[in-house]
Amino acid sequence: MPRNQGKHLNVGSEIEAGVIDLKPEVLVQALKSMYVARQIDNKAMTLLKQGKVFFHIGVSGHEAIQVASAMNFRPGYDWFYPYYRDWAFVYQLGVTLEELFYSVLGRAECPATGGRQMPAHFGKRELRIVTQSSPTGTQYLQAVGTAMGCVRDGTDEVVYVSGGDGSTSEGEFHEALNWASKDKLPVIFVIQNNRYAISVPIYEQTAGASVAKIGQGFDGLEVYEIDGTDFIQSYQTVKKAVERARLGLGPTMIVANVVRLIPHSSSDDHRKYRKPEELEFERLNDPILKMENLLVERGVFTKKDEIEELYKELDDEIDKAIEKAEKKPYASSETVMLHVYAPEETRRLNYETTIPSGNPIVMVDAINHALHEEMELNPKMVVYGEDVADPKGGVFTATKGLTIKFGKDRAFNSPLAEASIVGTAIGLAVKGYKPVVEIQFGDYIWPAMMQIRDELAPFRYRSNGNWSAPVVIRVPVGGYIHGGHYHSQNIEGFFAHLPGVFIAYPSNAADAKGLLKTACRIEDPVLFLEHKALYRSPLAMTPEPDENYLLPFGKAQVKKQGKDVTIVTWGLMVYKSLEAVKLIEQKYAVEIEVIDIRTINPLDKETILNSVKKTSRVLIVHEDTLTAGFGAEISAIISSEAFEYLDAPIKRVAGLDIPGIPYAPTLEEAALPQTKWIVEALEELIRY
Repeated sequence: MPRNQGKHLNVGSEIEAGVIDLKPEVLVQALKSMYVARQIDNKAMTLLKQGKVFFHIGVSGHEAIQVASAMNFRPGYDWFYPYYRDWAFVYQLGVTLEELFYSVLGRAECPATGGRQMPAHFGKRELRIVTQSSPTGTQYLQAVGTAMGCVRDGTDEVVYVSGGDGSTSEGEFHEALNWASKDKLPVIFVIQNNRYAISVPIYEQTAGASVAKIGQGFDGLEVYEIDGTDFIQSYQTVKKAVERARLGLGPTMIVANVVRLIPHSSSDDHRKYRKPEELEFERLNDPILKMENLLVERGVFTKKDEIEELYKELDDEIDKAIEKAEKKPYASSETVMLHVYAPEETRRLNYETTIPSGNPIVMVDAINHALHEEMELNPKMVVYGEDVADPKGGVFTATKGLTIKFGKDRAFNSPLAEASIVGTAIGLAVKGYKPVVEIQFGDYIWPAMMQIRDELAPFRYRSNGNWSAPVVIRVPVGGYIHGGHYHSQNIEGFFAHLPGVFIAYPSNAADAKGLLKTACRIEDPVLFLEHKALYRSPLAMTPEPDENYLLPFGKAQVKKQGKDVTIVTWGLMVYKSLEAVKLIEQKYAVEIEVIDIRTINPLDKETILNSVKKTSRVLIVHEDTLTAGFGAEISAIISSEAFEYLDAPIKRVAGLDIPGIPYAPTLEEAALPQTKWIVEALEELIRY
């Protein structure tokens, strides 16, 4: 069976018959947008051969479904998560020719990335085209999150998200379908099925070679499989899906069977894996050829010569756009560090205006109170994750009482899917919400790594400052609780390598409350690490700060003054270090300074360096593994910026380099830093 005659699932007879009455000017506009997109491919490849462009990924063969889709949405009102082939879609939506060629040529005025990303990474804030990345499938969950925001706001806004058939093999695609279906969210999933994920055919990707059949397994999801090269059928299908979404009836997946008339990208040669007869069949199903024939059949044009005249006018516009774009400069090298974080003024809050002086409180309760206070203050703040809702209120009770007080729409359980938690949080943040989500254990954050590393961290930077996603991710971490391999991990070393995300790691109740409240108010994403062994430990108890107490990120605390040795530490190791210092100072006539850095990023280098310059000896103590732990970075900073002040080599005490923390008490004790380890390291430093 020719691919474009595949069966239609849940498609009305009027669509199957291709009967729809569209005004001639709509059809002409559709042809114009389709042709412009096709010519962008052709012109980009010419520019590439001239050495003016370095990469291109094209749209040829996908134009009909894209233009038909764009015509059914409201630019600047609805929300859009396109994928890298959506040239025709974004052009029809309102991105100008000049702007598209700024993308092709990587110019500074590109509204999507300012030249920071390769061509075809679309985005334009005025049109609500959300910043796009290269990973396949990550956009689906973000679209679901934005749709969650639309429902919360009580609007009839609809979210468009697209992808190729290859992206439907990603687990996050299935997670997105699940969440959208269970909550009846207004999302239109447009899958542009050209049957190839670069060179891998769909029958090697997908069970039964049918994405549509997979979609049928989700209750509440409407599924259409259509001829995506047929503009009329595409238009009417998207129209029905959008109308359904606006009425609050739930999501739709449209599997649009299209043709890929050119290689996957400028780096590909599809003749290596596609037969000549297949390529010829593709050309016979060219959506532009079909559109031309339709316009002649309907008498909109009496002959093909009139169409050629139209094309000539469009070619002139395209050439002028290229000429204009080529004259535009690349981004200045001086701007390369801009937009890694939100502007500094967004973090100018009223810090430490009060002194913690309430009743003594354990750390987990301080965190709970911070969440209560911030949700009271900000009606756009939502809290969710696995088991966070009442009556359980989190496995550690950190979120207890939030659902009771604020309702299930603001404090609720998520599916057991970490990528879903973070991905939807990004989409909610795009919609103006403040998601504070929980990953139940640091050991299980890794399914969300793609969303954190490739989406959340560079969100602001890759969009040249046009988009932000100030998500807070709370994560219990750390050992000493007999939690074994998968409930004891420390993760700060991995995440410290991600510019764009702040990291807090408080050691006591007051700091936890002050830092978490700050995290809930600033415009940067935050990874908030909470040591499980400190949740109810008397060591971490402090007087409770009031609701106005905020702590700045990047300000360490000197826990104990000293002049002979500096200890730099964080988390539970603050208390191991203080215990070791007490033993050492009883034995030697020395005074040891202990610094709790409190935040990994930003790091208070000034406090550390000033202390090292005073004491000339330094010990770094952390619970994470020694190799490539964050202590290595601190050591490098000291070596680079205070080397001449050192009277002894920098020493580190850290966990063993083993894959996980063992369960048996004897093995756990052998794996994690103990007070005696710190004592021995201090003695070596003192004697050096």
